[in-house]
Amino acid sequence: MSRSGKRVRNAVILIVALAGAAWGLQAYLFPSRADTAFITAKPRMGTIEDTVLATGAVSASKLVSVGAQVSGQIMALHVELGDRIREGDLIAEIDPSTQENDLQEAEASLANIKAQLAAQKATLKQAELDFARQKKMRALDASPQEDYDAAEAALAIAKADVDALNAQITQAEIAVDTARIDLGYTKITAPMDGTVVALPVKEGQTVNASQSTPTIIKLAKLDTVTVKAEVSEADIIRIKEGLPVKFTVLGDSSTVYKSTLRAIEPAPTGIEDDDENTDDEAVYYNALFDVENPDHLLRLWMTAEVTIILDQSENALIVPSSALKGPTEDGGYFLDVMTDDGHPEPRAVTVGLNTNINAEITSGLSADDEIVIGMASGAELPTSTQSGRRGPPGGMF
Repeated sequence: MSRSGKRVRNAVILIVALAGAAWGLQAYLFPSRADTAFITAKPRMGTIEDTVLATGAVSASKLVSVGAQVSGQIMALHVELGDRIREGDLIAEIDPSTQENDLQEAEASLANIKAQLAAQKATLKQAELDFARQKKMRALDASPQEDYDAAEAALAIAKADVDALNAQITQAEIAVDTARIDLGYTKITAPMDGTVVALPVKEGQTVNASQSTPTIIKLAKLDTVTVKAEVSEADIIRIKEGLPVKFTVLGDSSTVYKSTLRAIEPAPTGIEDDDENTDDEAVYYNALFDVENPDHLLRLWMTAEVTIILDQSENALIVPSSALKGPTEDGGYFLDVMTDDGHPEPRAVTVGLNTNINAEITSGLSADDEIVIGMASGAELPTSTQSGRRGPPGGMF
């Protein structure tokens, strides 16, 4: 290669080396804006809520097990599962043969005692006449004292026999009424309006009511349902009756049902099984509320995702709680707000409702302000903005 060619090559290498050095020096002395970029966002207007979350189950507002009070074979079932029935509607019929025989026997026994009473009344009448005659004769000293005493004793015995038969008639009448009631029990009717939710017996099945009452159907009122929400012992002290609640069910997360907390059970779930909690399992209490269910879309034992609203603010100016700096010694908070020249500056704000996820700003900030919610590329805020609490970088809120 000629000497002039080597000079050109060396000149090119020197120029490239100088350019690389100049670029590195510039990157060191003047870092790119990407290394100091802030993640910012504007506050949003909306509703902020402080809530307690719980899982519950849908139950009937009233659930009744309709049973058989007499034994016998089920001759007919007049309802099917899912039927809506009215109070007094005929549900089932049990073979009445035994109860009809018992009623006839009780009526016959009553008739027999009444016949005995009629005969005894005749005996009493005769005893009264005999005693009256002996009384007159004794007054005239025309009969011995022994005959008078015997007539008096016979009269007393006849009266006692009549009283005894009257008592037996009362007992027999009770037996007849009981037999008649038992005969009526062979026709089972609905005790209330409701929907048949369980049908544990079949037509032709024999039921035995001598030891326990067998269930014929289970009848539930579903026009209004009750949700039992299991609230942990950590949250139960935060809620009270009258708080607004809302929930969704697993099959339809888009429909939100709303109600008001009606009651909180005083004892935890499982109290029926154990007198006291001796294990290490978590303790939950049932919070109850009712929901109108005219279309019966809510079914028994559906799982409900429940939100109990402790506090709420509508049309609130909301920022991420992680963007707040503080609290300071006097309980105040700051936000880093971007200035017109693109630099953050701390600004004192008043915080309303704070859920530790989102916070309501009641003063010191407008909806048009840009606030710093995070940093990019490992950059740090200026020293003047790093006092107080600072959460992790935030994102969308």
